[in-house]
Amino acid sequence: MFEEAQLYSPVTTGEDGTVTVHLSADHPGRNDPAYRERRNAIAAQALTWTAGTNPPVIDYLESEQEVWRTVQRELAIKHEKYACRAFRDAAHRLNLPKDRIPQLSEVTVALQPLTGFRYVPAAGIVPVKEFYGALADREFHSTQYIRHASAPLYTPEPDLIHEVIGHANLLADPQFAEINRLAGEAARRSETDAGVQFVADVFWFTIEFGVVYEGDELRAYGAGILSSYGEIEEFRSMTIRPLDFHAMGTIDYDITHYQDTLFAAPSMEGLVQEVCGFFAGFDDDTPARLVAHAGTA
Repeated sequence: MFEEAQLYSPVTTGEDGTVTVHLSADHPGRNDPAYRERRNAIAAQALTWTAGTNPPVIDYLESEQEVWRTVQRELAIKHEKYACRAFRDAAHRLNLPKDRIPQLSEVTVALQPLTGFRYVPAAGIVPVKEFYGALADREFHSTQYIRHASAPLYTPEPDLIHEVIGHANLLADPQFAEINRLAGEAARRSETDAGVQFVADVFWFTIEFGVVYEGDELRAYGAGILSSYGEIEEFRSMTIRPLDFHAMGTIDYDITHYQDTLFAAPSMEGLVQEVCGFFAGFDDDTPARLVAHAGTA
């Protein structure tokens, strides 16, 4: 299991109202004052957002636009080779711009008619129950910053490229949108931190790092794989296990490295049936029931 906070650079607000994003020592933008100032400014805009209003409009720099174009160009090739058909078809329907960065309001305008989901801004980490619970209302909290230009094909944290190229394209598919919604309802039903964390961990191994067989070929649908130029080339060489929700919710894993264990659904039909069924029936007693079932199997 992991703590969601590890994924994001912490954001703090000083007594004078100054917003600071605290980048890790090995972050590509750590020693770039202009990038750090930019991150602070974008985070500050997200913190001023009020629910029910349009997300802040970010005036993206040409260097950021070029990062977007580079990633779109390179990942398009990978998606044809490795992404599952449902993801590719959904991305085609969503049809987000490839030559410029879309605003979150544009993502919503394209996405809502397809599956009802909308995008709202996040400065960084959103409390875990709030993030997953919002999925029940078809609301996805998204960052708006772009990874550092020195490493366009790498990010140590989720940025808008991950949130949009990975998640928005997935959310444009009705079946994956329903899995997200049911995960949100499961998190909202949970009355314990452990229950919410179990939902988050199963979400990690499905919506973030899920793989599925299409015939005899292993394909990816997880947003974490499909937004990573490097990991998408490596996932077929990892240890591939069948869907096992108990293992997903209890296995130790390191978010700073490629995932060395993945859980594969036997088909899209099997994926939707099993993962939807898990989230739809989840409550705080589910982990204990899974242990008991494993002990009698």
